[in-house]
Amino acid sequence: MRILGIETSCDETGAAIVEDGTKVLANIVASSQELHIKTGGIIPEVAAREQIKCIIPVIEEALQNLHLEGVDKRHLPGGRMDSWKVDRFIDAIAVTVGPGLIGSLLVGVETAKTLASIWGKPIIPVNHLISHIYANWLGPKPYTLNPKPSFPAIVLIASGGHTDLLLMKGHGKLRRLGGTRDDAAGECFDKCARILGLSFPGGPAIAAEATKLKVKSEKLKVKLPRPMIESDNFDFSFSGLKTALLREVNQLKGVQQFNNLTVQQLSSSVQEAITDVLVEKTIRAAQKYQVKSILISGGVAANDVLREKFRVQSSEFRVNFFAPAKNLCTDNAAMVAAAAFFNYSPKPWPKIQAHPELFFTNLRG
Repeated sequence: MRILGIETSCDETGAAIVEDGTKVLANIVASSQELHIKTGGIIPEVAAREQIKCIIPVIEEALQNLHLEGVDKRHLPGGRMDSWKVDRFIDAIAVTVGPGLIGSLLVGVETAKTLASIWGKPIIPVNHLISHIYANWLGPKPYTLNPKPSFPAIVLIASGGHTDLLLMKGHGKLRRLGGTRDDAAGECFDKCARILGLSFPGGPAIAAEATKLKVKSEKLKVKLPRPMIESDNFDFSFSGLKTALLREVNQLKGVQQFNNLTVQQLSSSVQEAITDVLVEKTIRAAQKYQVKSILISGGVAANDVLREKFRVQSSEFRVNFFAPAKNLCTDNAAMVAAAAFFNYSPKPWPKIQAHPELFFTNLRG
């Protein structure tokens, strides 16, 4: 089954075609991030306006880049596929319906509904948070994973807007164990980067500064807190870490000890603190529920330090660890199509609506 996925929950505009939930035939993403760097964060109206401009070209490009065995584009007029006739190679349409920015969601949802009506294809509404999990089923070429994620599994979703731990007993069988009580991990990275005078998005900026430290002895001696790392639950809280960093920066500026090296040291400390908490809580959940796999997802999952800590810890406890390809950690439509395949539940297109506040609903784990 080939599914056209559409993703417009935030500032990315994505269209992808995925076969049988694992093989990426096309994956196109247009981002308005450069516009948001100037303001240090995403402006919803700007993101939505850019998506209106991009949505049709992105879908057309995905269709033009559709790689199908047995289809020779050289025999087509001009060597190109007629994008709006390629629908015969598409079996269904999947679209993110929430959570997200309402203006952005509407761009994708209304486009998907229109195509479903014109093409007569089934349409599957997809929860954006759950779709992040399915980036772990999209393997690198030749699109096979060995081993594949097995159940039960612990899933960590860590992004700019969400930090959640879930127990996954099977496709469509999810149970939320805990989540952030205030700032999400990615949001904390962004706010800490702003305090340090770094660019947006904060996660990559902080990681880049941290890697500039030549030797471990250069690391700042001040240890930032690991909020809730010892609590007997699976919740997170990162607002206190941001406050602690601000206090340290103000003190250092007060004695004129704030320089490039200090930024690198503090960046490393922030990264270590956030990743320590994420790994500790996730591993503890994996032990409690005796799972076979640990899956991480979301934009923060692209962090190299986080990945390495998970590799070490999961190996120690003999649990298979999975992380998506880095380009599939951030928002994309391939994960949306994959989620739709493994949770196939089409709805009549008139009933598809955007739900900006959508969270984890109807969990059956």
